[in-house]
Amino acid sequence: MTTIKLKKQTYKTIKYTLFISVLALILQACGSVPILGRKQLLLVPDQEVLTLSLQQYQDFLHGAPVVKNTPHARQVETVGRRIAAAVETFFRNNGYESELKNFSWEFNLVKSGDVNAFCMPGGKIVVYEGLLPITRDENGLAIVLGHEVAHAVAKHANERISQQMALQYGGQIAGGLLGNNAAAQQIGGMVFGIGSQLGVMLPYSRKHEYEADELGLIFMAMAGYDPRTAVDFWTRMAQAGGNSGPEIMSTHPNDQNRIAKIKEHMPEALKYYEGAGVQN
Repeated sequence: MTTIKLKKQTYKTIKYTLFISVLALILQACGSVPILGRKQLLLVPDQEVLTLSLQQYQDFLHGAPVVKNTPHARQVETVGRRIAAAVETFFRNNGYESELKNFSWEFNLVKSGDVNAFCMPGGKIVVYEGLLPITRDENGLAIVLGHEVAHAVAKHANERISQQMALQYGGQIAGGLLGNNAAAQQIGGMVFGIGSQLGVMLPYSRKHEYEADELGLIFMAMAGYDPRTAVDFWTRMAQAGGNSGPEIMSTHPNDQNRIAKIKEHMPEALKYYEGAGVQN
Protein backbone atom coordinates (compact mmCIF):
# COMPACT_ATOMS: atom_id res chain seq x y z
CA MET A 1 0.00 0.00 0.00
CA THR A 2 2.82 2.38 0.88
CA THR A 3 4.50 1.70 -2.47
CA ILE A 4 1.27 2.50 -4.35
CA LYS A 5 0.87 5.72 -2.40
CA LEU A 6 4.47 6.70 -3.18
CA LYS A 7 3.93 5.97 -6.87
CA LYS A 8 0.80 8.13 -6.87
CA GLN A 9 2.70 10.86 -5.06
CA THR A 10 5.56 10.64 -7.58
CA TYR A 11 3.12 10.75 -10.50
CA LYS A 12 1.43 13.84 -9.07
CA THR A 13 4.80 15.49 -8.52
CA ILE A 14 5.90 14.78 -12.10
CA LYS A 15 2.58 15.96 -13.47
CA TYR A 16 2.76 19.16 -11.43
CA THR A 17 6.38 19.80 -12.46
CA LEU A 18 5.49 19.25 -16.09
CA PHE A 19 2.54 21.62 -15.81
CA ILE A 20 4.76 24.31 -14.27
CA SER A 21 7.37 23.80 -17.00
CA VAL A 22 4.80 24.12 -19.78
CA LEU A 23 3.22 27.13 -18.09
CA ALA A 24 6.61 28.82 -17.74
CA LEU A 25 7.37 28.18 -21.40
CA ILE A 26 4.03 29.55 -22.50
CA LEU A 27 4.50 32.67 -20.38
CA GLN A 28 7.92 33.20 -21.94
CA ALA A 29 6.45 32.69 -25.40
CA CYS A 30 3.64 35.20 -24.96
CA GLY A 31 3.53 38.15 -27.32
CA SER A 32 0.96 40.84 -27.91
CA VAL A 33 -0.71 42.26 -31.01
CA PRO A 34 0.47 45.82 -31.76
CA ILE A 35 -2.06 48.57 -31.06
CA LEU A 36 -4.77 46.15 -29.87
CA GLY A 37 -2.65 44.60 -27.11
CA ARG A 38 -4.22 41.13 -27.22
CA LYS A 39 -1.93 38.51 -25.68
CA GLN A 40 -1.00 35.65 -27.99
CA LEU A 41 0.99 32.41 -27.89
CA LEU A 42 4.11 32.55 -30.08
CA LEU A 43 6.14 29.38 -29.54
CA VAL A 44 8.08 29.47 -32.80
CA PRO A 45 10.81 32.07 -33.50
CA ASP A 46 9.82 34.59 -36.16
CA GLN A 47 12.76 33.65 -38.39
CA GLU A 48 11.68 30.02 -38.39
CA VAL A 49 8.14 30.94 -39.42
CA LEU A 50 9.53 33.12 -42.22
CA THR A 51 11.71 30.27 -43.45
CA LEU A 52 8.81 27.81 -43.34
CA SER A 53 6.55 30.08 -45.37
CA LEU A 54 9.02 31.57 -47.85
CA GLN A 55 9.53 28.38 -49.86
CA GLN A 56 5.77 27.86 -50.11
CA TYR A 57 5.35 31.44 -51.31
CA GLN A 58 8.12 31.12 -53.91
CA ASP A 59 6.66 27.84 -55.16
CA PHE A 60 3.29 29.54 -55.53
CA LEU A 61 4.72 32.45 -57.53
CA HIS A 62 6.68 30.06 -59.75
CA GLY A 63 3.46 28.39 -60.89
CA ALA A 64 1.09 31.37 -60.72
CA PRO A 65 0.24 33.73 -63.61
CA VAL A 66 1.60 36.90 -61.97
CA VAL A 67 0.44 40.11 -63.67
CA LYS A 68 3.17 42.73 -64.13
CA ASN A 69 3.43 46.26 -65.52
CA THR A 70 -0.29 46.85 -65.98
CA PRO A 71 -2.30 49.70 -64.42
CA HIS A 72 -3.96 47.27 -62.00
CA ALA A 73 -0.67 45.62 -61.01
CA ARG A 74 0.91 49.02 -60.41
CA GLN A 75 -2.09 50.07 -58.36
CA VAL A 76 -1.77 47.02 -56.10
CA GLU A 77 1.94 47.79 -55.63
CA THR A 78 1.36 51.51 -54.99
CA VAL A 79 -1.42 51.07 -52.44
CA GLY A 80 0.39 48.23 -50.70
CA ARG A 81 3.65 50.17 -50.40
CA ARG A 82 1.82 53.22 -49.10
CA ILE A 83 0.14 51.23 -46.33
CA ALA A 84 3.36 49.38 -45.47
CA ALA A 85 5.25 52.70 -45.23
CA ALA A 86 2.61 54.14 -42.89
CA VAL A 87 2.78 51.04 -40.68
CA GLU A 88 6.57 51.17 -40.56
CA THR A 89 6.50 54.86 -39.59
CA PHE A 90 4.05 54.06 -36.81
CA PHE A 91 6.29 51.22 -35.60
CA ARG A 92 9.35 53.46 -35.48
CA ASN A 93 7.48 56.14 -33.55
CA ASN A 94 5.91 53.79 -31.01
CA GLY A 95 8.64 51.43 -29.83
CA TYR A 96 8.12 48.58 -32.32
CA GLU A 97 11.16 49.33 -34.50
CA SER A 98 12.79 45.97 -33.71
CA GLU A 99 9.87 44.25 -35.45
CA LEU A 100 10.64 45.87 -38.80
CA LYS A 101 13.43 43.40 -39.57
CA ASN A 102 10.76 40.70 -39.95
CA PHE A 103 9.12 42.41 -42.93
CA SER A 104 10.15 42.36 -46.58
CA TRP A 105 7.02 43.58 -48.33
CA GLU A 106 5.87 42.24 -51.68
CA PHE A 107 2.57 42.95 -53.41
CA ASN A 108 1.61 40.82 -56.41
CA LEU A 109 -1.46 40.63 -58.63
CA VAL A 110 -2.36 37.17 -59.96
CA LYS A 111 -4.48 36.48 -63.02
CA SER A 112 -7.44 34.53 -61.66
CA GLY A 113 -11.18 35.01 -61.46
CA ASP A 114 -11.17 33.97 -57.80
CA VAL A 115 -12.35 36.63 -55.35
CA ASN A 116 -9.41 36.18 -53.02
CA ALA A 117 -6.24 37.59 -51.47
CA PHE A 118 -3.74 36.18 -49.00
CA CYS A 119 -0.71 37.18 -46.96
CA MET A 120 2.26 35.06 -45.98
CA PRO A 121 4.44 35.92 -42.95
CA GLY A 122 6.88 38.74 -43.52
CA GLY A 123 4.49 40.70 -45.72
CA LYS A 124 4.22 38.60 -48.90
CA ILE A 125 0.79 39.61 -50.22
CA VAL A 126 -1.09 38.36 -53.28
CA VAL A 127 -4.30 39.81 -54.72
CA TYR A 128 -6.40 37.93 -57.29
CA GLU A 129 -7.86 39.78 -60.26
CA GLY A 130 -11.32 38.53 -59.33
CA LEU A 131 -11.31 41.02 -56.44
CA LEU A 132 -10.80 44.09 -58.61
CA PRO A 133 -14.43 44.53 -59.76
CA ILE A 134 -15.34 44.65 -56.04
CA THR A 135 -12.49 46.87 -54.84
CA ARG A 136 -13.18 49.27 -57.77
CA ASP A 137 -10.59 51.90 -56.77
CA GLU A 138 -7.60 52.62 -54.53
CA ASN A 139 -9.74 52.91 -51.40
CA GLY A 140 -11.24 49.50 -52.05
CA LEU A 141 -7.79 48.01 -52.58
CA ALA A 142 -6.61 49.69 -49.37
CA ILE A 143 -9.30 47.81 -47.43
CA VAL A 144 -8.06 44.48 -48.79
CA LEU A 145 -4.36 45.26 -48.45
CA GLY A 146 -4.77 46.81 -44.99
CA HIS A 147 -6.50 43.61 -43.90
CA GLU A 148 -3.71 41.42 -45.30
CA VAL A 149 -0.95 43.62 -43.86
CA ALA A 150 -2.71 43.25 -40.51
CA HIS A 151 -2.42 39.44 -40.68
CA ALA A 152 1.36 39.84 -41.10
CA VAL A 153 1.79 42.49 -38.41
CA ALA A 154 -0.31 40.54 -35.89
CA LYS A 155 1.72 37.36 -36.58
CA HIS A 156 -1.43 35.33 -37.04
CA ALA A 157 0.41 32.54 -38.88
CA ASN A 158 2.92 32.16 -36.03
CA GLU A 159 0.09 32.10 -33.53
CA ARG A 160 -1.78 29.43 -35.49
CA ILE A 161 1.32 27.22 -35.75
CA SER A 162 1.97 27.70 -32.02
CA GLN A 163 -1.59 26.78 -31.11
CA GLN A 164 -1.39 23.62 -33.21
CA MET A 165 1.92 22.67 -31.61
CA ALA A 166 0.49 23.13 -28.12
CA LEU A 167 -2.56 21.04 -29.00
CA GLN A 168 -0.70 18.21 -30.73
CA TYR A 169 2.40 17.95 -28.57
CA GLY A 170 1.36 19.41 -25.21
CA GLY A 171 3.92 18.64 -22.53
CA GLN A 172 6.53 17.49 -25.04
CA ILE A 173 7.12 21.16 -25.78
CA ALA A 174 8.71 21.56 -22.36
CA GLY A 175 10.97 18.60 -23.11
CA GLY A 176 12.83 20.43 -25.85
CA LEU A 177 10.56 19.86 -28.82
CA LEU A 178 11.11 23.43 -29.97
CA GLY A 179 14.84 22.81 -30.16
CA ASN A 180 14.11 20.42 -33.00
CA ASN A 181 12.12 22.30 -35.63
CA ALA A 182 10.76 19.15 -37.32
CA ALA A 183 7.46 19.57 -35.49
CA ALA A 184 7.16 23.20 -36.51
CA GLN A 185 7.97 22.25 -40.11
CA GLN A 186 5.29 19.57 -40.13
CA ILE A 187 2.64 21.88 -38.71
CA GLY A 188 3.84 24.78 -40.85
CA GLY A 189 3.37 22.61 -43.92
CA MET A 190 -0.23 22.02 -42.92
CA VAL A 191 -0.84 25.70 -42.16
CA PHE A 192 0.68 27.04 -45.37
CA GLY A 193 -0.50 24.23 -47.61
CA ILE A 194 1.16 23.35 -50.89
CA GLY A 195 2.68 26.30 -52.70
CA SER A 196 1.26 25.43 -56.10
CA GLN A 197 -2.31 25.42 -54.83
CA LEU A 198 -4.46 28.50 -55.26
CA GLY A 199 -5.30 29.74 -51.82
CA VAL A 200 -2.00 28.73 -50.20
CA MET A 201 -2.98 29.55 -46.64
CA LEU A 202 -5.54 27.62 -44.65
CA PRO A 203 -8.36 29.93 -43.52
CA TYR A 204 -7.75 32.02 -40.45
CA SER A 205 -10.03 31.76 -37.44
CA ARG A 206 -12.91 34.20 -36.98
CA LYS A 207 -10.94 35.87 -34.16
CA HIS A 208 -8.03 36.52 -36.53
CA GLU A 209 -10.33 37.74 -39.29
CA TYR A 210 -12.10 40.21 -37.00
CA GLU A 211 -8.73 41.38 -35.70
CA ALA A 212 -7.37 41.87 -39.23
CA ASP A 213 -10.49 43.87 -40.10
CA GLU A 214 -9.96 46.17 -37.11
CA LEU A 215 -6.23 46.64 -37.65
CA GLY A 216 -6.74 46.92 -41.40
CA LEU A 217 -9.05 49.91 -40.90
CA ILE A 218 -6.40 51.58 -38.77
CA PHE A 219 -3.58 50.83 -41.21
CA MET A 220 -5.44 52.14 -44.26
CA ALA A 221 -6.40 55.24 -42.26
CA MET A 222 -2.75 55.81 -41.29
CA ALA A 223 -1.93 55.79 -45.01
CA GLY A 224 -4.60 58.40 -45.74
CA TYR A 225 -7.30 56.13 -47.18
CA ASP A 226 -10.83 56.73 -45.94
CA PRO A 227 -11.86 53.81 -43.67
CA ARG A 228 -15.54 54.74 -44.03
CA THR A 229 -15.49 53.15 -47.50
CA ALA A 230 -15.04 49.74 -45.82
CA VAL A 231 -18.77 49.38 -45.14
CA ASP A 232 -19.67 49.69 -48.82
CA PHE A 233 -16.81 47.38 -49.81
CA TRP A 234 -17.88 44.57 -47.46
CA THR A 235 -21.49 45.06 -48.57
CA ARG A 236 -20.34 44.47 -52.17
CA MET A 237 -18.37 41.43 -51.00
CA ALA A 238 -21.48 40.06 -49.31
CA GLN A 239 -23.52 40.54 -52.47
CA ALA A 240 -20.84 38.86 -54.59
CA GLY A 241 -20.66 35.91 -52.21
CA GLY A 242 -24.38 35.24 -52.09
CA ASN A 243 -25.74 33.28 -49.16
CA SER A 244 -22.61 32.36 -47.20
CA GLY A 245 -24.51 30.41 -44.57
CA PRO A 246 -24.40 30.75 -40.78
CA GLU A 247 -21.20 32.09 -39.20
CA ILE A 248 -20.71 28.99 -37.06
CA MET A 249 -20.18 26.94 -40.24
CA SER A 250 -17.23 29.01 -41.44
CA THR A 251 -13.94 30.31 -40.12
CA HIS A 252 -14.73 33.63 -41.78
CA PRO A 253 -17.12 36.06 -40.11
CA ASN A 254 -20.72 36.26 -41.19
CA ASP A 255 -21.13 39.27 -43.51
CA GLN A 256 -23.62 41.11 -41.30
CA ASN A 257 -21.55 40.53 -38.17
CA ARG A 258 -18.41 41.66 -39.97
CA ILE A 259 -20.00 44.91 -41.14
CA ALA A 260 -21.43 45.55 -37.66
CA LYS A 261 -17.96 45.15 -36.13
CA ILE A 262 -16.43 47.45 -38.74
CA LYS A 263 -18.97 50.14 -37.87
CA GLU A 264 -18.16 49.63 -34.21
CA HIS A 265 -14.42 50.20 -34.84
CA MET A 266 -14.90 53.15 -37.22
CA PRO A 267 -14.58 55.99 -34.66
CA GLU A 268 -11.15 54.72 -33.58
CA ALA A 269 -9.99 54.28 -37.19
CA LEU A 270 -11.12 57.83 -38.04
CA LYS A 271 -8.75 59.19 -35.38
CA TYR A 272 -5.85 57.78 -37.37
CA TYR A 273 -7.37 59.06 -40.61
CA GLU A 274 -7.59 62.59 -39.25
CA GLY A 275 -4.12 62.17 -37.76
CA ALA A 276 -2.80 61.41 -41.24
CA GLY A 277 -3.57 65.01 -42.15
CA VAL A 278 -6.64 64.25 -44.22
CA GLN A 279 -9.20 67.02 -44.50
CA ASN A 280 -12.77 65.76 -43.96
